[in-house]
Amino acid sequence: MPPKRRKLLEQLEERLGMRFNDLSLLNQALVHRSYLNGKSATRIESNERMEFLGDSVLGLVVNEYLYKRHPGENEGNLTKIKSLIVSRQVLAQLAEELDLGKYLLLSSGEIESGGRNRTSIIADALEGVIGAIYLDRGLDTSRRFIRQLLLHDVEGFTEHEDHINYKSLLQERVQSERKVHPQYKIRREAGPDHEKTFHVDVMVSGKLWGSGEGKTKKDAEQVAARDALDRWTKMKKQRTKPKPAGPGPGPVPGDGPSGRPGGRGRRRRRRGGSGRRGGGANRGDSGGDRRPSRGRRPPKKD
Repeated sequence: MPPKRRKLLEQLEERLGMRFNDLSLLNQALVHRSYLNGKSATRIESNERMEFLGDSVLGLVVNEYLYKRHPGENEGNLTKIKSLIVSRQVLAQLAEELDLGKYLLLSSGEIESGGRNRTSIIADALEGVIGAIYLDRGLDTSRRFIRQLLLHDVEGFTEHEDHINYKSLLQERVQSERKVHPQYKIRREAGPDHEKTFHVDVMVSGKLWGSGEGKTKKDAEQVAARDALDRWTKMKKQRTKPKPAGPGPGPVPGDGPSGRPGGRGRRRRRRGGSGRRGGGANRGDSGGDRRPSRGRRPPKKD
């Protein structure tokens, strides 16, 4: 490693508050893929694999922290809080505080286009640094670093509206429950080119879930995603609301035990015996002959 580059990385170590056993790991965490264009002979690889690892370590530490910190929260709320904490906006803000863009290895074209300050690049680089810390110092050191960097002000992040990524929240919920991706479509654009307003619809399986508008496509999509989440929450509440009990077969309040006014209901009719209406024995006494039972022949007369 060139001395100038080593000295620059040692400055970053001071900012991070730790020393690496293998400084090349930190260096690799800061290599953007654009830097490798036209450098086929180099042994350096981009930070994409390290970023993948760092993302997993970050997710584990944050999940563990939230699980212990919020024992009463359900899985859905914990997922929502986690999404806010590890959102690209939050990671990019932390990367800016560390001045991480200064230490990135980028192509000249990427530098000229503002790559050192681009949200996606510096957020990914921070995840790469976390991956490098894990490989160099292990999980315990990674956990301490993430807690000091990110988890000391969880409430501040979760309460700030700008940090809420409604598109990510909607995608997670739709994927987990519907196994599909939400799609955003521009319904119309209004206004002059320098002051346009975008109207966007978000669709799930071809059905309209939400709508929104904004000065940029990204803002309009965020508003549409939030609208879809609000509608989904209301729909679920309506589904789980207990239905009012309808009139049952039991007695009507205020009536007798049989359900009829005055308590007098129809008595169950029994076949044969004294339970028949009018009484069998009394009918015989009054001179009426009893009919033979159906299916039985009358007795023969002598």
